[in-house]
Amino acid sequence: MKGSAWLALLSALAMLACQNVLMSGDSANLADVDIWLAVIGTHFGGVWLWEILFSLLAVAGLFLTGRLRHQLLLLAGVLQLACMALIGHAAMRDGWPGLFQQLNHALHLIAAAFWTGGLLPLLLLMREARQIDRRTDAIRTMMRFSRYGHLAVALTLLSGLINSVMIAGWPLTWHDSRYIVLLLCKVLLVALMVLVALINRYWLVPRFRPGGQRDAAKIYSHDAA
Repeated sequence: MKGSAWLALLSALAMLACQNVLMSGDSANLADVDIWLAVIGTHFGGVWLWEILFSLLAVAGLFLTGRLRHQLLLLAGVLQLACMALIGHAAMRDGWPGLFQQLNHALHLIAAAFWTGGLLPLLLLMREARQIDRRTDAIRTMMRFSRYGHLAVALTLLSGLINSVMIAGWPLTWHDSRYIVLLLCKVLLVALMVLVALINRYWLVPRFRPGGQRDAAKIYSHDAA
């Protein structure tokens, strides 16, 4: 978590520097204050200053302890993802359609990050579930992740579909282009993501307890209550 917060800050600063070079066309302008002010004065620059600010907020959260630290890191991460929805294709429209597209894209990024961010802890929990004294807590946690993971995957799929239609139009009207190829690659990755979620929920988790699905269902019922 510590490394991720610092990496987010450094990458945000590096992205702003890259934008300086792309807009000015010369890396020597990294030392030109006027060019920096011009970059910051653009729509991208204004949004990215907030991105850097929220990255700094995450780094500041590292110096806290307990629940407050985790809450601040979570808030900073969500805000950084939301900022990403204010630039690029999501910012191609004005008015209410533009606001809807940006909110939808923010939801897409947050839901996808929630699910993918839980994959590493899930692998660690699977290891913990092999130890008898930790098995019950590990399985209960995996079941909770699976339950909320269903929601995250569904939101990712729905918001991704809306994004695709708003950017590229209806699939039947798509033309061969690099963007469409990349979009189809993303669709394949999402299909893999759904497959992994289903395998985790309905095959892996029940296998960790004697009695399989029946005992896992008991844990799930206890959580729901």
